[in-house]
This record gives sequence, C-alpha cells and structure tokens, in this order.
Amino acid sequence: MGLSATFRCFRGCDGSYPLTQAIYRCPTCDGLLAVRHDMAALAKTSGEEWRARFDRRWSATSASGVWSKREWVAPEVPEDAIVTTGEGMTPLVSSARAAGPVRRLATELGFGELLVKQCGTTHTGSFKDLGMTVLVSVVNHAVRSRALDVRAIACASTGDTSAALAAYGAAAGLPVVVLLPRGMVSVTQLVQPLSHGARVLALDTDFDGCMRVVRELSARGLVYLANSMNPLRIEGQKTVAIEIAQQLGWEVPDWVVIPSGNLGNSAALWEGFAMAKELGVVDRLPRLCIAQAENANPMYLAFKAGRRDEVPAVVAKPTQASAIRIGNPVSAPRAMAALEAMGGVVEQASEAELADACARADRSGLYADPHTGVAIACARTLRERGTIRADDRVVVVSTASGLKFTEFKLGYHERKLPDVDATLANTPIPLPADVDEVAKHLA
Repeated sequence: MGLSATFRCFRGCDGSYPLTQAIYRCPTCDGLLAVRHDMAALAKTSGEEWRARFDRRWSATSASGVWSKREWVAPEVPEDAIVTTGEGMTPLVSSARAAGPVRRLATELGFGELLVKQCGTTHTGSFKDLGMTVLVSVVNHAVRSRALDVRAIACASTGDTSAALAAYGAAAGLPVVVLLPRGMVSVTQLVQPLSHGARVLALDTDFDGCMRVVRELSARGLVYLANSMNPLRIEGQKTVAIEIAQQLGWEVPDWVVIPSGNLGNSAALWEGFAMAKELGVVDRLPRLCIAQAENANPMYLAFKAGRRDEVPAVVAKPTQASAIRIGNPVSAPRAMAALEAMGGVVEQASEAELADACARADRSGLYADPHTGVAIACARTLRERGTIRADDRVVVVSTASGLKFTEFKLGYHERKLPDVDATLANTPIPLPADVDEVAKHLA
C-alpha cells in the first residue's frame, strides 16, 4: 500500500510540502500547517481491518504505541530511521474496576464512570514523548537522506517538551537546544535536558518570550523548530485519542477532558478521533473540555466571550500548573476548530481548586501532577453544573508524572503554596523514638 502524507495549509490554501522540509507556516497566508494523509489510500482498508491490525500490534513486545499506528502517522519514514523509547500504550485506569484509585475518586466527585489516561508513564514522564518520537524520526530520516541540513533541533519549553526533545535528540545523535524561562520549571524538569546533553538556555522571560526567540531563530535558519507549531508533533499526540478508543473496545467516551496551554494536545485529540471516524474505526466523536489554569486562561476567556475567530493573548500569571503557563498559545486556531467539531467547552480552575484536586486524587491512590489537577477540577465543575451527566463516560488525560512536581506536592502538605488553603494537607508528626509514645499516639 503506497501511503503518503504532506504538509498543507490548515486554512486550505493551495500547495503541499514534504514532511522532510523545514517549513512551519503557510507561505501564502502565514497560517498554521497541518499534516494531511492520503485518505483515499487509507480508506482502501476497512475500519474492521484497521481495528484488527492495531489490536494485533498492541502487545508487550510492541516497540511503540505511536508507531503501532505508523500508517496514520508518518508512513514514509523507514523502520531504521524511527527513534523510539517505547512511548505510548499507557494505562487507561477505570472506575469500573471493583477496587482502584479512580473508582474512589469517581464516587467522591459524583461521576458514573471516570477514567484516567496515564500519559505520564511514558519514557520522559509526559505525553510530549508521543509527538517528539515522530518529529525526531522525520528529522532523522531527512538528515540521513540529505533532504535536510540541521544545525540543531530547538524548542521553547516550560519543562516537559525540553525533556522529550533532549531524550529523543540524544537517542538519534542530533544536537538539541532548549530555551527555558529562568526559574519557572521544576528541578526535575530542568535536570532532564541537562542530563541528556542538550544546550540549555535559561532566558529572563516567560514561555511566550522564549517562544518568540526560538521562532525567530528558526526563521533565520539557525535551528529546526520542535514546538507544537510544527504539526509533526500533533501526529504523534493524536495517537492518544486512538489508544483511548482502542482500550475501550473501539468505543468512544462521552467526554475527554485535557489540560492545555499551547493547545496542541487539544487539537491532537480532534485529529485522532476525526481520522478514526472518517476511516470507520469509530462511529462518533466525543465531546471535548479544554481545561486551563485561571492564571493562564486565554482560551477560556475567548470562549466565555463568544470568540470563535481568534484567541487574544494574555500575560500568563504564575501558576502551579507551570507547563500550561502560556498566554499566547500557538495552536489556538487548531484548538478552536477542535472545539467546534467536538461540541467542546473550555473551563478553568483556580490555584486552590487544582491543588486540592491533586490532593484528592492522591488520597485515592493516584499521584497527580498539577496539570492533571486542573483537568480533574474542571471535570468536577462541569459535573456539578450538570454539563457532564451522571451516566456519562468521562476520560481525563493525565499529561505528566506527578514525580516531576515534588516541590509542588511538598509545598501543599507544608501549607506553603500561595493562594491555597491545603484542606487535605498531611504533615509528618514528630515523636520521640519510644515505643510507648508511638503506641500512645496510635491509640
């Protein structure tokens, strides 16, 4: 089967460009690009056949959840150019189990069926691996075939993107540069790109300032851009949607709730579900909730104002959900299209709400990062409001590992987080090393 994919204008301008070309905006309208597949060629395989093929590849011996869907991702990348760390095929933890962390959480929050897609169990601890395996593999193929000359692959990051790019770049032997806002990423996130040998530039600005710099560097041809403006990232991340359906027996949930800052992951969910529907693999789209922190909420403000044409930029304020502290999201047009297609809504969570949501999830046996806390808090708001019904099947996408945010967790339990009352704080109790004193305390 001769399958192919190209870059095309997201708005529909004429022209197509090979995936191996360093191009990030439409030359005609300066809009975003999208990866477009030869859907006629893909449709020659029935939905039933696709489901069976993907199910055969889902096993303990599969190298990658992303590349198990290779025909839908980047079909022209040869096997020996793929750079993978075994990303994808992450757990979908369900409240339907007789006992388990999500069952208790669902009961406390009033959900009939709640599931958590644990994307933070992947190699570098976040869903960013899913997009980066595709981007770095395409660049690796382009460099090997001499279609592309790359000085370095670069990104602006609030932490997780830099970790993923550094890891995959190191695996491919490609030079990596990451631009981080100084003092705004966790220690765990900072040490990851340093450990992988990336050149780490800590700039005196926020993420949006880092993004302005890296965009200009890519425009001058000094670096290859690895942020989600590059639609290759969307191609890998869209497999989250396909995996969710596959893990539910090829059924689609009623809602998917995802924390989103630069909004590429929201657009990726739409791309994945829409492609599966068009090819007859699923029969409908779920509804989408884009969850944002109140301190970094440009999409929420635009949605509440009824804006469907653009998302005005804001100055993002400090938030514990540091990975989504973005005031000028690059993928806003894609996310707006996703909302329209999926009957979506946008909700926000305060610092107190996201922190308490994490603590509540942790008390149930999960270990939630602050961005997942945003999603859980927003899902709870929608449930209390009645937007999400009691019998709806709801999937919350957990985008990163809670282990990356030890300072946040400790700050909560020590009651040191600003604007957070920490109603579920659990602090160590100092006691003498005396059996009778310990027994007295336990009694």
